[in-house]
Amino acid sequence: MQAVRRSRGAARAGADGAADVLQPLVVVGRGLRRLAYDGRAWWEAAPQERRGPVGALVFVGVLGVYLLPYGPALAVGALLVVAGWKGRGGGVAEAPAETGPGPEELARLQSLYEALVPCFARADEPGEEPLYAHDGTYERSFEEFSFTGEGRVERLLLRYPAHFADCDAEQRQRVERVLDAKAGRGREYRFGWDEERNRLELSVLPPLPADVVAQPFVTSPGETVLGFTDEGAVPRTLPVTDGWGSRDVPPVVWRTGPRSTEPHLLVLGNPGSGASTLLRSVAVQALRHGDVLVVEGGGAGEFAFLTGRPGVPAVESSVVGALAALEWVVHETERRLLTGHRARQAGDPVPADVRRPLWVVVDRPALLSHLARAEGRRDPQELLEVPLRHGRAAHVTVVVAEQFEGAQALAQAVRAYTRARVVLGPESADQVRAVLGEGPAAAPAPQPPRGRGYARLGGGPVLRLQVPATPDPHDEETDEAQRQAVLALLPERGRPAGAARAAAQAAGPPPAGPVAAGR
Repeated sequence: MQAVRRSRGAARAGADGAADVLQPLVVVGRGLRRLAYDGRAWWEAAPQERRGPVGALVFVGVLGVYLLPYGPALAVGALLVVAGWKGRGGGVAEAPAETGPGPEELARLQSLYEALVPCFARADEPGEEPLYAHDGTYERSFEEFSFTGEGRVERLLLRYPAHFADCDAEQRQRVERVLDAKAGRGREYRFGWDEERNRLELSVLPPLPADVVAQPFVTSPGETVLGFTDEGAVPRTLPVTDGWGSRDVPPVVWRTGPRSTEPHLLVLGNPGSGASTLLRSVAVQALRHGDVLVVEGGGAGEFAFLTGRPGVPAVESSVVGALAALEWVVHETERRLLTGHRARQAGDPVPADVRRPLWVVVDRPALLSHLARAEGRRDPQELLEVPLRHGRAAHVTVVVAEQFEGAQALAQAVRAYTRARVVLGPESADQVRAVLGEGPAAAPAPQPPRGRGYARLGGGPVLRLQVPATPDPHDEETDEAQRQAVLALLPERGRPAGAARAAAQAAGPPPAGPVAAGR
């Protein structure tokens, strides 16, 4: 017995000694794993434009260490020291262990499953155990799910039967409406349909930056920032300054010019949705590299702050002034086409006044058309056909904004040539699809802030959009900080208009008072 006890004690002592020897290796291994996890998390969260410089810096550092005497040995030693420091404390610094859903979360999942049964179940579905049945459970249908700290669904990946018509927009909307209602209202959800694998992923979208004010965005000539969208939706970010400092946000950039496939823009929304805000933002950005002519059909004076600014030939709000200004735009477009054609025939460069962009901003043209018909005058929308048809070659860009109630009164030319489109406000998926040609991948917000909506440039995807705050600086209710931000972007009055004035003189006097009529 004593011999057995002595052998057991020796074995225990040997095991303890081996554990003591292996303990440093365990600590170093844990530290290396944590360093790798932190590095991968930083790399995935870093913006695209920062990864290249950091990768180059790491490469140069590794090369420099390799060339130094005893550099690799010192580097390995330093790495082991850092890993040992990082791996101390056992499992304290490990990622928190995932816990399963509680009774309340399980009840939510079962409620979601039962709500989806009428959408996916079919009486003649083959198989002994269908995915969705009135007496079934969610275990086989819901593959992945996660919850917020409040117990609300944050992400859900579910399977649906192969017989479901996932190519039918109405069937998809039915399922999305059910999930939107049962997963919790008051939030925006993204629905990712995987038709090949019969999977549907629901995820909660973070709020878009609504506190970004108009400012000089870092863009090239011919690029206009319509607003900002979700991370990962576009392969680009822009530095902006807001109430929290400077940060990088993904923009929705609209490109215009002779090589643009969507040279004109149409904005639709309800009163208070932010359509005029988007037009002011576009006009302020356009003044950096071109001239802006404004026709305001609403007559509220929301663009009066541009009157008399260099590069602004006219700001019109009356029917007579709008007709005169748009007739001048027609003549100017034809002059630019003819001058550019002659210069190319002669082998000369196109004159600068022809290449300088001219922006025609029209707010609520349907109301102007109604007033013109009441006075027996020509429809102002008829004059938009020439700049819309030939504007891309003549460096003329047309931006039109209208309310949904007047959308049916838009001219055919406006509908046909505005391939860049924006929908603002709390609109249904059917209205968004009717304007953009494709439904949004995210459910509309129930009470969106001003300037929130969707944008689609040509045949691209439908993107969520938040327009930068660009209020009327003459409005008494405008915040002082936002007022100063808009005024800082405008050219000072009294300076020469430059190429815009030269172009107007070269084209001759415009028809009967295009500037004075609206003032």
